[in-house]
Amino acid sequence: MVTTIDGIDGLEGRVGEHLGYSDWHEITQEQVNLFAEATGDHQWIHVDVEKAKAGPFGGPIAHGYLTLSLAPVLLGEIVVVDGVSMGVNYGLNRLRFPSPVPVGARLRAGAELAGVEGFDGGAQVTLRTTFEVEGAAKPSCVAEIIFRYYR
Repeated sequence: MVTTIDGIDGLEGRVGEHLGYSDWHEITQEQVNLFAEATGDHQWIHVDVEKAKAGPFGGPIAHGYLTLSLAPVLLGEIVVVDGVSMGVNYGLNRLRFPSPVPVGARLRAGAELAGVEGFDGGAQVTLRTTFEVEGAAKPSCVAEIIFRYYR
């Protein structure tokens, strides 16, 4: 279920709250291959299925930045901010990739509203975002993702 927040005032009133989780999404080899093409990162652990089976993870894994790049779609399933003219990506704090995302695994994200800081014309919002693989002991990616929302 998507959490809908009414404008910047609504954001300020929800600091410290966990906003929910996205749906689970399967990570496919096709996604990994397309990401490799888009970024030029063709490391064998991602794209050579046979070699990766003998590698440290027992099969191919998604790029860490592929996992992070899913933030817009996953966060869009968690939270919608109404009453603003637009929102833009602004940056990241404290990005880590504690464990791999195996191809074929199901991934979801959870988000906590960590902070809201006003600026002329809007607010800068920090979402503490945790990406997790179904059944894994540790998260796959943890990041403070920063957006700017404009009135």
